[in-house]
Amino acid sequence: MDLKEIQHLIKFVAKSGASEVKLEMEDIKITIRTGDQGKSETTIVHQAPVMAAQQAAPVAQSTAPVAAVEEAKAEDNSKYITVKSPIIGTFYRKPSPDKPVFVSVGDTIAVGDTVCIIEAMKLFNEIESEVSGKIVKILVDDASPVEFDQPLFLVDPS
Repeated sequence: MDLKEIQHLIKFVAKSGASEVKLEMEDIKITIRTGDQGKSETTIVHQAPVMAAQQAAPVAQSTAPVAAVEEAKAEDNSKYITVKSPIIGTFYRKPSPDKPVFVSVGDTIAVGDTVCIIEAMKLFNEIESEVSGKIVKILVDDASPVEFDQPLFLVDPS
């Protein structure tokens, strides 16, 4: 498990509302505890190689600056409509690896158009747009985990 995966796990647990999550694999043990309303979080990482455990220690501190940056970006894009994830899962821009993406920046979409797929528990859910407009920005990388109500796309309704 690399540092980026640990960061995603911490963000996911912090927003999920779970009070404690333990993950044990061959070479790593992770315990993530969240306090009231997910604001204070404690992360304990035990890993066989000492160097990797030292790299994982700053992960809990890095979530606050990321949230501040995302809030600043949201303020700049106030004229756009945000298409958000209706479920927790893995975000995919195309129906299969050999097919083209559903939408790209600059594409015009209408209500009911499929904009992406979110895989949850081995079920692939097509996410349809609830707004019409032009895709201005794609906010999530392909094949990355998304949370409930996480912004996926910015759409210019004009």
